[in-house]
Amino acid sequence: MSLNSFAFALLASTSTVAFAQDAPVVTAKESPAQQVPGAQGRDEEDVQRSSAASDIIVTARRRQEQVQDVPIPISVVGVKELDSTGSFNVSRLAQLQPTLQFYSTNPRNSSVNVRGLGAPLGLTNDGIDQGVGVYIDQVYFSRVAVATLDFLDVQQVETLRGPQGTLYGKNTVAGAISITSKAPSFNFEGRAEVSAGSLAFKQAKASVSGPLGETVAARFGVATTSRRGTVYNVRTGNYVNEQDNIGFRGAILWRASDTLDLTLSADYNRQDPECCAQIYIKYGPTQRAANRQYPALTAAFPATTQTSGTYRVPSTNPFDRLTDLDADLNARNTLGGVSLRGELEVGSGTLTSVTAWRFWDWLPANDRDFTGLRVTTLSQNPTRQDQFTQELRYAGEGNGFDYVVGAFAFYQDIHTTGTQRQGPDASRWLINPSNALSNDPTVLDGLTAANDIRLKNFSGALFGKLNWDVTDQITLSPGVRVNYDDKVGSYVSIVRDSAGNLVPATGGTARQVEQRTALGPQSFQNEAYRAWNVSYDFTASYKPSRDVLVYATYAHTFKSGGLNLNGVPVVNGVAQTQFAQVDPEKVDHFEIGVKSQFWDRKATLNVTGFWTSIKDYQALVNDGQNTTLRGYLANADEVRVRGIEADFSVRPSERISLYVNGAYTDHEYVRFTNAPCPPERSGGSTVGNGLPGVPGQPSPAVCDISGQWLPGISKWAFSFGGEVNQPVNIFGKDGEIYFGADGSYRSKFSSNASRSIYTDIEGYGLANYRLGYRTDDGLNVFAWVRNATDSEYFDVLATTPGNTGLISGNVGDPRTYGVTVGLSF
Repeated sequence: MSLNSFAFALLASTSTVAFAQDAPVVTAKESPAQQVPGAQGRDEEDVQRSSAASDIIVTARRRQEQVQDVPIPISVVGVKELDSTGSFNVSRLAQLQPTLQFYSTNPRNSSVNVRGLGAPLGLTNDGIDQGVGVYIDQVYFSRVAVATLDFLDVQQVETLRGPQGTLYGKNTVAGAISITSKAPSFNFEGRAEVSAGSLAFKQAKASVSGPLGETVAARFGVATTSRRGTVYNVRTGNYVNEQDNIGFRGAILWRASDTLDLTLSADYNRQDPECCAQIYIKYGPTQRAANRQYPALTAAFPATTQTSGTYRVPSTNPFDRLTDLDADLNARNTLGGVSLRGELEVGSGTLTSVTAWRFWDWLPANDRDFTGLRVTTLSQNPTRQDQFTQELRYAGEGNGFDYVVGAFAFYQDIHTTGTQRQGPDASRWLINPSNALSNDPTVLDGLTAANDIRLKNFSGALFGKLNWDVTDQITLSPGVRVNYDDKVGSYVSIVRDSAGNLVPATGGTARQVEQRTALGPQSFQNEAYRAWNVSYDFTASYKPSRDVLVYATYAHTFKSGGLNLNGVPVVNGVAQTQFAQVDPEKVDHFEIGVKSQFWDRKATLNVTGFWTSIKDYQALVNDGQNTTLRGYLANADEVRVRGIEADFSVRPSERISLYVNGAYTDHEYVRFTNAPCPPERSGGSTVGNGLPGVPGQPSPAVCDISGQWLPGISKWAFSFGGEVNQPVNIFGKDGEIYFGADGSYRSKFSSNASRSIYTDIEGYGLANYRLGYRTDDGLNVFAWVRNATDSEYFDVLATTPGNTGLISGNVGDPRTYGVTVGLSF
């Protein structure tokens, strides 16, 4: 029995026991201590929401405040909404929030963006920082792979939009996702939930908390998810792109004195699916010679999965969800760590210390020729990453003002050992057919690149934020951050032939020239980026009445410069080390918003307008001329993102609640004159401006994409839904029957750094429904269906190496359905 199966069985038995006993009632007076100053004396539901449906409590400014009183655009999802909508990770959460985007081809190659900004869409590059910070219990997570994990024993998720950094943690230019786990309780309590559905979906979650003594309380949680893959591999007979997750979290709270709380937390999370296949989407002609493009290349190979003819993919309709990839697939992703948080009441405020160590082990295997041919037989970049963070922060208040001052230190050590090996079909696929060596499979068979990639990354900062109440209605809030970054990185790629002989960077035999063209050796070591930067922001807010808040913000901030740790372009055997570093992004951000409640606070309407201008935008581009698909960084001169957001919710009675959120986002490269060209304008043998998508035409060396779309951003995006319920009494138990619906829509967006006619993703909508019964004593049973209309859509489209015209991608989930049973006690 696998670890995942064992955990599921264990949790199922735990749930059965839980259902058989009476659940004690937890009152506010008996509630557990919370994780932020001033939270003691409120239970988790009280902290999440007060008696008014829209009075949501957040800690965005490191103190408890109602979200409507905070002059920051914030989306908040509590435990009830997370559970009822099936939002058990960031990808699912993005369907509820129009301005949150999540893209992933595997856990490493994932990006989380807010308003389209944060991380370049494409292959992950460890040498740059994330633009959207992910925090769990005030600990910063440097790698976005954490966003692919299941939420574990979560109380609330806050998504802050716009630049952050003068209040806490790492500097982030686009926003932050702050996840708060449930705190240890001094009353015995617990919850358990099991789900089963189509595609052999199984999920179980459980947590238990209680006192270990008068001053010590503990909490333990576990979650596991498994699901059959959504793509069938006809070559292996397996379903791939499956889910296989398990996570544990434990925390101990020691109330050392009336003024000091210490919380020690530890967690371990593991994913081990057969994943992640990017399958055939379509063929889009490039300017490469016709005999070196996908149709002619595949016609040169015999059939692999059919009985006769030449090679062809199992289906040219991606929504048949078939592939024939022949290389191993794996996405083993292990994260964990330990943190110690101390909160000491001193004077008029609270001193908080957060110390943490995190690790990430990544063990992948990919098929990087994206076909069932033996072109690339091994492609992997296993990595080990360790990070240490220390934050010290004091939140105090005086007569007519409050403030936060703090210091943050971050250290990260990364070691990646990558391998790419070519197979017996590589010569015919990669070498020009006019060259006789293309008919010799031994030229490239067994050719192996061994990559050694290292990074040592330190960041330190001092920050502060003041909120000065000029009058009872007007508050002025300046903030400042002084930041130092020190990054030292190396990239060494050694290439050997099948006999173990080194392939030289220049010169050599005709065979070695072709080998070098396929996998080019390169090296740069101890490349260093060091810089000081100052960020600042200023917010003015005006509260003309209890239920209206008007605010305006200007922020000048930056995203740290970085190092290209995926390799750089190679010209005539020489690594172009001028691309080894990228400049920091310089961000100017303007925002104006109104938060309002009306109809006796039964309705809430928040509207925000924003304008963000970034100079030296860090764009991740692909060097499609090479056999290896290299994602390297380049600075675009300037980009602009501007738009308007509106969030509306209404609860006319306890029986009905509705919401609709929308965003209009206008975005473009204001100036990017030396960008890599899209595939339809790439691959030509000479430099010039030929007809796009016509084989044999000349290609420009670079393209001017000024005025074009940024990748990953829809102009229009919406989420909407609601729930209705009806009280009932069944078998003597008071409860309610409820029906809920949630939907989302996004318009067309680009999936390539340089917009291509082949990689635009058409707009799509998704609809999810649930029907259930819940009781006053914590039982909840409901049936659910996701993507109820079985909408066909793409998550990501991508170009592939060599300008062959092959476009690969990830298809979105089909319709799924199931049943969930949960109990809180």
